[in-house]
Amino acid sequence: MNERQALAAFGGLSQETRLRIVRMLVIAGQSGMSAGAIAEKAEVSPSNVSFHLKELERAGLVAQQRESRSIIYSANYDALGGLIRFLMEDCCADHPLIRAREAAGDACCGPELEEKRQ
Repeated sequence: MNERQALAAFGGLSQETRLRIVRMLVIAGQSGMSAGAIAEKAEVSPSNVSFHLKELERAGLVAQQRESRSIIYSANYDALGGLIRFLMEDCCADHPLIRAREAAGDACCGPELEEKRQ
């Protein structure tokens, strides 16, 4: 991820509803959520959620796919992981514990985090 992509991602996340949506989609996993379910859970109108989803998609943080008559949105884990790696390159590169976790491939979303959610 380059600096321009990181700025777009942070711009997408810098609004309360959009941050809430991304967190919901991360929890929902690969199966994602419909726009209607997102609007209901975020307690915003369908037109409002459409606006925010468009912004998140533009920032590369959310992907969409059509399933029958619905559009299902899911978190773009590659982009979110890239954003975290972008931050880790500079701020935590010399910290031995963090570098060890990063080298092991679980600096962000390791199995222990998945187990804690369940």
